[in-house]
Amino acid sequence: MKSAALSREARAEALREMAGTSEGRPLDVLVIGGGVVGAGTALDAATRGLRVGVVEARDWASGTSSRTTKLIHGGLRYLEMFDFHLVAEALRDRALLLKHLAPHLVKPMPILYPLTRRGWERPYVTAGLTLYDNMGGLRTKTRGLPHHRQLSRAKALEAFPGLNPETLTGAVQFWEGSVDDARHTMTLVRTAASYGALAANRTKAVGLLRDGERVTGATVEDLETGRPLDVRARVVINAAGVWTEEVDALAGASGVEVRASKGVHILVPREKIEGDKGLITRAGKSVLFVIPRARHWQIGTTDTDWTLDKAHPVASAADVDYLIEQVNQWVRTPISREDIVSVYAGLRPLVAGKSADTAKLSRDHTVLHPRPGLVAVAGGKYTTYRVMAADAVDEAAKDLAGVPNHMPPAGAVPASATDRTPSAATVPASTTDRASLAGGVPASITDRTPLAGAEGYAALLNQVPLLAAELGVDEADVRRLLGRYGDLLPELHALIAEDPTLAEPLPGGAGHLRAEIVYAATHEGALHLDDVLTRRARISIDADDRGVEAAEPAARLVAPVLGWDEDTIRAEVDAYHARVAAELRAQEAPDDPTADQARRTAADLVPAP
Repeated sequence: MKSAALSREARAEALREMAGTSEGRPLDVLVIGGGVVGAGTALDAATRGLRVGVVEARDWASGTSSRTTKLIHGGLRYLEMFDFHLVAEALRDRALLLKHLAPHLVKPMPILYPLTRRGWERPYVTAGLTLYDNMGGLRTKTRGLPHHRQLSRAKALEAFPGLNPETLTGAVQFWEGSVDDARHTMTLVRTAASYGALAANRTKAVGLLRDGERVTGATVEDLETGRPLDVRARVVINAAGVWTEEVDALAGASGVEVRASKGVHILVPREKIEGDKGLITRAGKSVLFVIPRARHWQIGTTDTDWTLDKAHPVASAADVDYLIEQVNQWVRTPISREDIVSVYAGLRPLVAGKSADTAKLSRDHTVLHPRPGLVAVAGGKYTTYRVMAADAVDEAAKDLAGVPNHMPPAGAVPASATDRTPSAATVPASTTDRASLAGGVPASITDRTPLAGAEGYAALLNQVPLLAAELGVDEADVRRLLGRYGDLLPELHALIAEDPTLAEPLPGGAGHLRAEIVYAATHEGALHLDDVLTRRARISIDADDRGVEAAEPAARLVAPVLGWDEDTIRAEVDAYHARVAAELRAQEAPDDPTADQARRTAADLVPAP
């Protein structure tokens, strides 16, 4: 499979093709939402042979899917909630991602669960982890990860010297998967595009088209130009995460109720805590994760209701102080506010339940059919995105069986109430219907469809010295690059071959090469500076100044690709600096409303039409 490039030109062509559906054959499926579930849904539908479009109002993974704990995990704590189905589902997909689907993006990570009580605690935790291991597969080969092992107090301190010895009686070590969530989501979109999906970020659904009760597509606005266009589709899948209710409302439908739960993470330098393994334990009303990254420790998370600006959730001083208090109970050398390099906050889309406490709501997902032609998928957890996507497309297939793959063009006289297309349950598929493929929509195959960059990854790992010589970088850089691009690395190499200066580090870029910045615009769908520094390269949380120094040199690198003039470069850099300043002010605010008000002082950059 040749991987598609998410270039500016490819986006424009995708929008032209989607606009053309109003004059002819509609899409089979239009997906609204470019987070991990929407991206996964587009891939699932495309690999079933369906004609697919996917739109995202901002950037790929700009919401929840770039602001997670960045783990692929089964959800150990859900065993205590007796949510065995969710855990088994997540563990199965964890193994798939590690071994087959995305081994270049998902890496094994050893994690300690510290023990503090003698007697009952070790057998209790061991029983849970034994069940966890067995649910994930009885053999290491199928699990993709080793089984858990017991550590004495001395061995626990040897494995993680930075732990406070006064709180510890021992530990149990187990394994999970680590992921760069934003890159993984973007790679899902690229993979879907490689199988024919039409993908357009910065494209907002502003209305849903209807023929009577049936949804027949969406009116979307190209936010780069301000141009509206109608996209006809036989089924629309709403995968908008915390915005699910707003999209359903465009059709006058009342579907699933979603509650937004805020999760906050802080990053401190690696030298502040001695160790190279992760740490997971209970903390107040949430779970404490202390996860080693290349340059920092990532510490999270909180779990609190958020009812303010969904586009820009922010951490308050209360959130930051809570995390510092929790982690200092476990580390030998306390950390302080002065140690914090960066902070980020994200929203979990939880299916509303009876509990007033978001931490007690299930992470199971829901698929609903609020109107004919409209499917909504919500809830779940990052690790189970593939299952959610498959379930959503399965539900959409019920509609596809009864809807012809040709619709009247925009402006045609609508059908009367007596001759509108009946529901899929009452109408057999026509001989020209898309659903006539093998008598119906084929079953999902994403459990055996590697993502872009995966297939040749293992072979390239064996060629690290050769690649280092060809690229003109050291072997550590090659391993890092392979962990980001897999077998797409030759595309980056081609940029460097054309301009050898791109092998140099980006000033202030936390170790990223200049070529990675250009590649973000040429191949990975970045349209703005924030897309590059926050999601393609993660410089906004990895750099000590949150990417302020890197902003201008990065903008100048992508300017020729994106057609920016000097005024646009300045506007992009100023907007990025303003966002960083606003988030820093928010972190000093005492509570959510004050933090939200501080963040709103930096408006989103809106391109001139």
